[in-house]
Amino acid sequence: MNNKKALITGITGQDGAYLSQLLISKGYKVVGVTRDTSDFRLRNLTYLGLNGKINLHKANLLDLSNIIRIISKEKPDEIYHLAAQSSVGLSFDQPIGTLEFNIIATANLLEAIRIINPAIRFYNSSSSEMYGKVRQEELPVTERSVLHPVSPYSISKASAHWITINYREAYGLYSVCGILFNHESCLRGENFVTKKILNSAIKIKQGSLNELRLGNLDIRRDWGYAPEFVKAMWLMLQQEKADDYIICSGEHHSLFEFVKKVFNNLELDESKYLVSDNKLHRPVELETIYGDNSKAKKGLNWNYDINFDKLISLLVTDEQAFIEWEMKNKGY
Repeated sequence: MNNKKALITGITGQDGAYLSQLLISKGYKVVGVTRDTSDFRLRNLTYLGLNGKINLHKANLLDLSNIIRIISKEKPDEIYHLAAQSSVGLSFDQPIGTLEFNIIATANLLEAIRIINPAIRFYNSSSSEMYGKVRQEELPVTERSVLHPVSPYSISKASAHWITINYREAYGLYSVCGILFNHESCLRGENFVTKKILNSAIKIKQGSLNELRLGNLDIRRDWGYAPEFVKAMWLMLQQEKADDYIICSGEHHSLFEFVKKVFNNLELDESKYLVSDNKLHRPVELETIYGDNSKAKKGLNWNYDINFDKLISLLVTDEQAFIEWEMKNKGY
């Protein structure tokens, strides 16, 4: 029987909820850290039936003493650091808060591990946004690609990424970075464009909405399925040697293709409902970015085989079930 204990920051988010589900299925004891224990914040855990199966701590990751107390008390074998201000758009409105939280929280966790127990294995959630401006001839992105972040969010994640590597190289910690490209599910936050597209399309189908307003439809992204991506997080902490991996689908499609396939899946004509709004464009927009997942597939034996059509079908089905659950469980 597995007697391991994992501590997850950002446990109430999309990735935290799916990772908790995975680890519990493997026999782990799971401890979660969150800023807020309100019913709304716990919605994702409730949806996956995990309430009561996780020991939750309310904590401020900017307070090192707070982190030291929790780690000393819980004695985890593994720490998965998923907490972040993770909206690119919001980071332009709140640059200082984004930089402060995403950088200092990561440094605090690593410093706490170094002080308390350097044997704890640490996973840091890095982001494909760190690569930023990538020339067409430099695609797909690999683990060796140069970072050129173009938003406060991506700058903060690049800093946290290098802090994690520095603690591995300077202190010998087992600290790794999972460089995740866009990964979606029905548990995505409301401020993510894919959630907006899926939710709006289903409501248009139901007759409760009459338009979908979006910004730049020409951007091309590498989209994957979140429940499969968290498997790679776990695999990274099970290896003999600590290393960093890109986790992505390896495919790239435009936002317009995403919209069109979602609407087609629901037997709707997107041209009747789609509105392009220049006000929703970002100050600096990445046109095209996609990754190479061959290192993860080979080094981690991570078996990802969900193509774009299958992804859209899964996301529509999952979102329909989630909306139905929300209607039945108002107030959760």
